[in-house]
Amino acid sequence: MYRKVLVANRGEIAVRVIRVLKELGIRSVAIYSEADANSLHVKLADEAVCVGGPMPVASYLNERNILSAAVLTGAEAIHPGFGFLSESSEFAQMCGECHIDFIGPTPETIALMGDKAKARQTMHAHDIPVIPGSIGTVATLAEAAKIAETAGYPVLLKAAAGGGGKGIRRVNSKEELTTAFQDATREAKGAFNDSAMYLEKIIAPAKHVEVQIFRDQFGNGVYFPERDCSLQRNHQKVLEETPCPVLTPEERTYLGQTALKAAEAIDYKNTGTVEFLMDQAHHFYFMEMNTRIQVEHPITEMVTGVDLVKAQILVAAGQNLPFMQADVALNGYALECRINAEDPENNFRPSAGHIDYLYLPTGGVGIRIDSGVYSGGDVSPYYDSMIAKLITHGQTRLEAIARMRRILEELDLEGIHSNSDFQRALLDDPNYLTGKTNNSYIERYFLKNYLKERVNKEAHHVSLQEKFIR
Repeated sequence: MYRKVLVANRGEIAVRVIRVLKELGIRSVAIYSEADANSLHVKLADEAVCVGGPMPVASYLNERNILSAAVLTGAEAIHPGFGFLSESSEFAQMCGECHIDFIGPTPETIALMGDKAKARQTMHAHDIPVIPGSIGTVATLAEAAKIAETAGYPVLLKAAAGGGGKGIRRVNSKEELTTAFQDATREAKGAFNDSAMYLEKIIAPAKHVEVQIFRDQFGNGVYFPERDCSLQRNHQKVLEETPCPVLTPEERTYLGQTALKAAEAIDYKNTGTVEFLMDQAHHFYFMEMNTRIQVEHPITEMVTGVDLVKAQILVAAGQNLPFMQADVALNGYALECRINAEDPENNFRPSAGHIDYLYLPTGGVGIRIDSGVYSGGDVSPYYDSMIAKLITHGQTRLEAIARMRRILEELDLEGIHSNSDFQRALLDDPNYLTGKTNNSYIERYFLKNYLKERVNKEAHHVSLQEKFIR
């Protein structure tokens, strides 16, 4: 087992990993930027090393400085968390060259799944159902036009090296394709230094359903109950739950076995997530594979009792997978609301700044809160705006929702804006309560109604004030 592990991340995921390392008796090394000197993960770690300036490229994306910190502190492994370098095959390769274990899959696997077009090709070759469209990359506008005609509009142009919603364009007709192709390739080049594109038919309406898988170096593998991540805005997940409320047990088994088959096809090591789109007829299509721990992993832990981060470390250290498929039992329902520093009433404008007061409503059965901030701390403008992940568990879906409503009401944050009211409204939405949402529901339907109701409430409040003054 490792004696010391460096955590190459920040915020709540760094806090999460450091806490697991403490429980395992492993010393932790935090890295931080000049802007994060007083961050929670720095305070909790056994050691901390500043790796650069506030901008991510100077610190949390600075491969050489991070590896230097690992070597200087004697760290035997690096946990990358999610985001930043977690899906960098180059960084994973550099770790190996420095004789430092990368807690994740191999560099070759990361590179294969990181190229979304190659990932589609690979899955297609192993009989995993993929979304209709190009099998590989699309080199020219003419090729894109031909494939789009065959698949049928509307289609999505997507960056092969993509992620985070970058390099994606919806194309409704042949007339829109030229501009969309030029814009998407330009954005992909700027974001990923790779302009390669692939094309998929838009499956709409659709649910975004994903499956966590885990495999060790001895070929043992398991899959976990699916997560429904359909509630998204701007291609970013807002609220996740497990299991998906509209799947049957038979569909759950099929989906899990398909995801594990995909992992076995590429001899996957450690944990990852296979993402699918599900159409109205409950046909599943491979979308992509994320070769890291996911932001929403806590809801899987809540319904299975499995510590995924702990298992990551044990498997990376060469141990057998600490559970088998028979051990992964689904117990109840779990939700996760992402609380971000943003203002939903002003186009979700970022709201970085000082946290004057923060009360996180911990306590009670079925409650978990993962956070990397504290009262009196700061939300930096340089990084992701997440304040906390609120996670609830219940024996029924309605019980989990009721608990989430309760802790959202108790949450108290002063000094900056957050999306907590938006999340509360989402939980009260009739279509959400009946599971009748999809991956375009927030942007096409819910957001308009939410903003309209907020305007009406504000107008009513002003009217009452004027009446009182008179």
